[in-house]
Amino acid sequence: MKDKQVIIKKIKKVSGGGHHGGSWKVAYADFVTAMMAFFLLMWLISMVAPEKRARLSTYFKHFSLFEQSGSSFMEQTSEVFSEPVKAPQNVPAELKGTIDMKPEEFKEAIKKAIEEKLGDIKDQVIVDIFEGGVRIQLVDKEGKPMFDLGSSKLTSLGARILPVIADQVKSMPNPVAVEGHTDSIGYKASNYSNWELSTERALSARKELEKFGLLEIRLTRVAGYADTVPFIKEDSKDPRNRRISIILMFPQKEAQNQK
Repeated sequence: MKDKQVIIKKIKKVSGGGHHGGSWKVAYADFVTAMMAFFLLMWLISMVAPEKRARLSTYFKHFSLFEQSGSSFMEQTSEVFSEPVKAPQNVPAELKGTIDMKPEEFKEAIKKAIEEKLGDIKDQVIVDIFEGGVRIQLVDKEGKPMFDLGSSKLTSLGARILPVIADQVKSMPNPVAVEGHTDSIGYKASNYSNWELSTERALSARKELEKFGLLEIRLTRVAGYADTVPFIKEDSKDPRNRRISIILMFPQKEAQNQK
């Protein structure tokens, strides 16, 4: 017994199986599944028409968890994915059937809406027809500006007018352009001018129109023109030169048929 040697064997347990365990396989399988779902989603989105993708983007951009909690997205798929021509949403009564509306008819319809909803300031919303479209101009008056002085922040007046305009044009299929204009009064600062101001105001108006339902895909141009296109040509400093122009384009059907 004295000649026998006692051998003690220590076994170290490794949790998870070390390099030979299966936990990494589960993680890898989850990763592959997630990638497959991602590429499947990308493929499905690529099969959807651009205007439907824009409506889907607009839906989620303005979705509020606090206002729409408890409601399912699936309940509104017909609204998001339906064609705007076949199923326009929230079309004002005076704009029913605007798909085939002529510029003159739209001008009268929108002037009626302005009279009803903006009667006390209707003189600051000017609607006119030009070759190829209808132009809605939101002009300043002395003491009644659309934006804060030297800023792209809307005043309460501008914030009141733009939703009314958006409500009238959002159901139309026509392309839309937004332009910003200023008077000729310049800035002392050399790094900021009426070019920047007019562009920033046009962008601010564009965001407000989108906020109230205008689809981004409808926009063809958002630009600032500084004081180069005055509304009151005989007085470049007139406050009415400070304005936002929202243009609804009516392509000539005859020209389209000839192509």
